[in-house]
Amino acid sequence: MNGTNRTSRKKQSKQHRRSNRSNSQQAINGQLSKKQQAILNAPVKFGDEVLVTIHGIGSSGEGVGRVDDFTVFVPFALPGETVKVAIDMVKKTYATGRLLEIVTMAPNRIDASCDLYGFCGGCQLQHITYEGQLSLKTQKVKDVIERIGHQNPDLVKPTLGPKEPWAYRNKMQMPVGGTVDKIRMGFYQKGSHSIINHEQCPIQDVGNDEIRKVCYEAMNELGIEPYDEHTERGVIRHVIGRIGKDEWMVILVSRIASIPQEQELVNRIVQALPQVTSIVVNHNPKQTNVILGPTNRTIYGKDQITDYIKDLSFQLSPHSFFQVNPEQTTVLYDTALEFADLKGHETVIDAYCGTGTISLFLAHKAKHVIGIEIVEPAIKDAKKNAERNGYDNTEFIVGDAAVEMPKLYKQGIKPDVIVFDPIRAGCKEDVLHAAVGMAPERIVYVSCNPSSMARDIEILTKQGYQLVKVQPVDMFPQTYHTEAVALLTMSEAMQ
Repeated sequence: MNGTNRTSRKKQSKQHRRSNRSNSQQAINGQLSKKQQAILNAPVKFGDEVLVTIHGIGSSGEGVGRVDDFTVFVPFALPGETVKVAIDMVKKTYATGRLLEIVTMAPNRIDASCDLYGFCGGCQLQHITYEGQLSLKTQKVKDVIERIGHQNPDLVKPTLGPKEPWAYRNKMQMPVGGTVDKIRMGFYQKGSHSIINHEQCPIQDVGNDEIRKVCYEAMNELGIEPYDEHTERGVIRHVIGRIGKDEWMVILVSRIASIPQEQELVNRIVQALPQVTSIVVNHNPKQTNVILGPTNRTIYGKDQITDYIKDLSFQLSPHSFFQVNPEQTTVLYDTALEFADLKGHETVIDAYCGTGTISLFLAHKAKHVIGIEIVEPAIKDAKKNAERNGYDNTEFIVGDAAVEMPKLYKQGIKPDVIVFDPIRAGCKEDVLHAAVGMAPERIVYVSCNPSSMARDIEILTKQGYQLVKVQPVDMFPQTYHTEAVALLTMSEAMQ
């Protein structure tokens, strides 16, 4: 089986020539750095074709192998495979290679179901059976727990996956480009801003495919110009779909405040898609990679749509954060609730509460839940969500958890449980120290990045907590992303 050439050879050659010129000139001047010397001494060179036996999976889903004890990363290669690789980049401690041929094939390799797989950058694991994906994700979490967290990897439980690992994303963000005569709408090609047209994405809710189709056809028929990021001209930059349980939202990200033939565009969307209850124009005039601009204008229906996690309802605006996999979100939050082990008398602090989704899950069984979040609009949404769902045992505070938790402690508040659900970078170290200072019986850590979670676990265990268990949850099948929930408890020395 041959691999696909997914990297521009022209670009590689240019980079290679530039690197060679730089190294050669510095060698002449006797100024080679240790890094450059290490690259020159590496057992592989740019352009080499080598056989690599793959023994693991990297953080981005790529295969990991070695050549003379030198690490080589190979996208789309699997553990247990021997592959022929063309080296396309050499660094001080590792190289990357392009898969040319699979010499020995792993038993869990399958053909990808999507014709654009390998070109579109959205998925990385479609070439593996789903059972194989779950196994790899479990091992990924075990590896970081052992290597970064310095904990027993046997504390990691098998990854929980959904019954159906397809068509799960309730939100899509599709860039728009090309010309008015040849509009492109789809997803970015891997490692670039080149847009690949698509009609059906197998991991998207089918509703998002329908939104894409209708918007694409309407823009073509009405002659609405797509945005050109190079000239900074054109109109529509992105089409975003949000699929709620009973309501759909369409967000049209525009360079200009008003879209030409705006009402006709609305009419076509609504006539074709009666599930749409909200159409919003988001104005983003800046040359930026940030998708949404600061201002929204509703041009049809409501400003928000309602969606649910179990029996909890949430109002979603264009800027609202909401998990994209409803089924697995329930699994993730139920796991956090199980680990919290609430009996009804506890005070709980949710230290990165966002819009209060986890807080409300906890409030169902806790006596009192205090949510802390530094983003003020999120706290406003959290208060509204609590009121909407009838919870009066919640309190939400705007501020830095590292500052607010010591304040609460001085006020006599001693939480039984502290929950963390930080961004990918993990917790600030001073937040961890503040949490330890409050001496909760249990700490529940919800993570979208097991590596940063493992780092934070090591900090917590050095301060007297012990890791009890870690439960990975597959929120994003077909991709390398893995979420996890960890439980830490007070050691006997702290009690």
